[in-house]
Amino acid sequence: MSSDRLDRITQTFQRHIDAKSLPGVVIRIAREGKLVYSSNIGWQDAESNIPMAPDSIFRIYSMTKPIVSVAAMTLVEGGFLSLSDPVSKYIPLFKDVRVGLETLDNDGLKSLQTRKTRKAITIQDLMRHTSGITYGAFGKRTLVKEKYLAANLSSLDWTLEAYANTLATLPLVNEPGTTWEYGRSTDVLGRVVEVVSGMSLDKYLNETIFNPLRMYDTSFGVPEHKHDRIAENMVDIKTGKKINLIDVRKPMRLFAGGHGLSSTADDYIRFCQMMLNGGELDGARILSPKTVTFMSANHLNKNISNGSLYLPGPGYGFGLGFATRLEDGQSVWPGSIGEYFWAGYGGTYFWIDPSESLTVSFMSQDPYRRNEHRVLLRNLVYQSIIK
Repeated sequence: MSSDRLDRITQTFQRHIDAKSLPGVVIRIAREGKLVYSSNIGWQDAESNIPMAPDSIFRIYSMTKPIVSVAAMTLVEGGFLSLSDPVSKYIPLFKDVRVGLETLDNDGLKSLQTRKTRKAITIQDLMRHTSGITYGAFGKRTLVKEKYLAANLSSLDWTLEAYANTLATLPLVNEPGTTWEYGRSTDVLGRVVEVVSGMSLDKYLNETIFNPLRMYDTSFGVPEHKHDRIAENMVDIKTGKKINLIDVRKPMRLFAGGHGLSSTADDYIRFCQMMLNGGELDGARILSPKTVTFMSANHLNKNISNGSLYLPGPGYGFGLGFATRLEDGQSVWPGSIGEYFWAGYGGTYFWIDPSESLTVSFMSQDPYRRNEHRVLLRNLVYQSIIK
């Protein structure tokens, strides 16, 4: 990779920070197992004039999902869990789950009916987002999604057991196994991990992933002695408003497998490098190479539709916790067939490109223009590869 071209990353994001389009970033890029680019630019907390630091801590939101998916696959490898298992085997309330159907009455008003699903939700459905469980906030608004929005699922006061049981009482937006629909499936998967392992999700992640990989700054909530390292978002210059992000200073009761972790750029690139290495890093083996290949393969067959908002985007399928690239073209950003990625609502992003032996960890607390900055980063990283 060209060092001169890598410098364009620093220059470009500094311009965006100066223009107040985001507060700051921490970026790590590794190629062939070696760190080739490292920067911390801008502000950890712009309102308090605290500069970004190499070890600043970020709310990673949905970048929690790949980690919890890996945790589930360690249980598959151990013979304790199978992708074909019905979720109801571990959370019995899911045996009676129903799918929602919108109908029109004689006056043209919508009403919601439900019926029993044709098939059970499986562990694979949870991991590839084909369970029918939704968020409610994404895509076309429906009466089913309004049920999710009314259930107070954004609260962190739940226990994971109660959270998963409540989701089992809500209607599905689609029949299981038919449609990719982004939702709270990985939160349910986290509860499955708890039931199967006999541990709380935070303890299982610590024992099987974080401690072996030395990801010591990755956790649900941030301990008090690290509060001065927490990155914050800022007021959106376009609207004059500020989105309230998760308060990670409070002890967390809900270990949300879909959105609850905080981490650093250095910790997350260690997770990425473990995946790139076929499940191992610095002598710690988390998964087998075959399992990593299986997870990063496309698990959406031709009979599964993309739903109302297909977040992986054109040219991508979806595996077990990751979007995976299927074609060179179609996407608005460069990449390689077989690379896989995911991102977080708060502005974080990562991808793993096996054909280029490349891993990228991007941390920012910018929920406003996160998609714009992800495309920008992709363009800048790939233009720096000259051989």
